[in-house]
Amino acid sequence: MIDVLWKGLVGGLVTMAIVLASRRGNVLPGILPLAPTFAIIALLAVGAKGDAAGFRAVCLAGAKTIPAYLVFLAAAWWLGDRLDYRLAILGALAAWLVAAGLIFWLPRWL
Repeated sequence: MIDVLWKGLVGGLVTMAIVLASRRGNVLPGILPLAPTFAIIALLAVGAKGDAAGFRAVCLAGAKTIPAYLVFLAAAWWLGDRLDYRLAILGALAAWLVAAGLIFWLPRWL
């Protein structure tokens, strides 16, 4: 139970850092999500099982999400001056879901 609590604390601290950084400018909040906080949490959780193949699978799955993240950012950028920022985020999230779905499920259908 303690390991779940500290992982939540790490995620909360990164969120706090992003919010605090947004008060100082616009670039740093965009860079902070590149810190592999959630990847580290996932790797720690899977690595604790002692399964090297599972550990490597998490690495590969994380690498596969990079194009979907870029789709998210591109959609948010494009929608940013066309819609309210909240709708732009929702639209970008929808684009991310489509991209992630294609990345992970399309190979199964082929």
